[in-house]
Amino acid sequence: MSTAHEVRARNAAEHDWSAAPYADALQAGHGPLFLRRGDGLLLPLDVERWCAPADAVDLRILDRCEGAVLDVGCGPGRLVAELAARGRTALGIDISEAAVAHTLRLGGPALWRSVFEPLPGEGRWNTALLLDENLGIGGDPRTLLRRLAELLLPGGLLIAETIPVDVDERIDVHIVRGADAPGSAGVPFPWARLGTPALLRYARPLGWRTVDQWAAGGRCFVALRSRSTSSSAEPPKSTAVTSSQRARKPSPDRPVAEV
Repeated sequence: MSTAHEVRARNAAEHDWSAAPYADALQAGHGPLFLRRGDGLLLPLDVERWCAPADAVDLRILDRCEGAVLDVGCGPGRLVAELAARGRTALGIDISEAAVAHTLRLGGPALWRSVFEPLPGEGRWNTALLLDENLGIGGDPRTLLRRLAELLLPGGLLIAETIPVDVDERIDVHIVRGADAPGSAGVPFPWARLGTPALLRYARPLGWRTVDQWAAGGRCFVALRSRSTSSSAEPPKSTAVTSSQRARKPSPDRPVAEV
């Protein structure tokens, strides 16, 4: 059960990812956009790449995916759209209404939903994607990894993107434009930054097994498998995740996550 602090933190994160400047950047297809830490350091967000079609590095990642794919923090949807174009069962989830709407316009199934909320096909996804800095979600790697293990079938595949240096930190951040004044940000939300060694330190005690590690295009990735059991759960049916799915908070004139 979530604590009151965790709920407040998730609400703060949802507010920042749902509001301007993030929504404006997605509409424009470019930044500059940053996560600003409490110490004032700006961490750039690669909006241009997120809004572009899947590139060669992305396509190699998608080639590794098995069965039904859940893209956690799908952003504007380039990966889900590419999977859908390949005829694959896939679903993107994101706490940004603008990101989900963008994904749907590209033809990718998506829900306006947090990874910590109830989701279709829990315990039956074959692959989960945690790319584009989404290891930071919630600011607590152990909690996020436990949740992903609940969503995947036993022995399911997680492909995660890590920071290309050996870092392990939990910080409070705001989403800001480069020109935003320091006092313009709202309530901070927790975030995490993990390099590959840090991710593996958290994952192994939770039963995750390392499958592969690689780097491409200046980005670093880890493939992990969740703990295996004798369960023979079937993957989610395509119709279970692509028909009549609606957002928690649909707009009055547009159900954001209707697919």
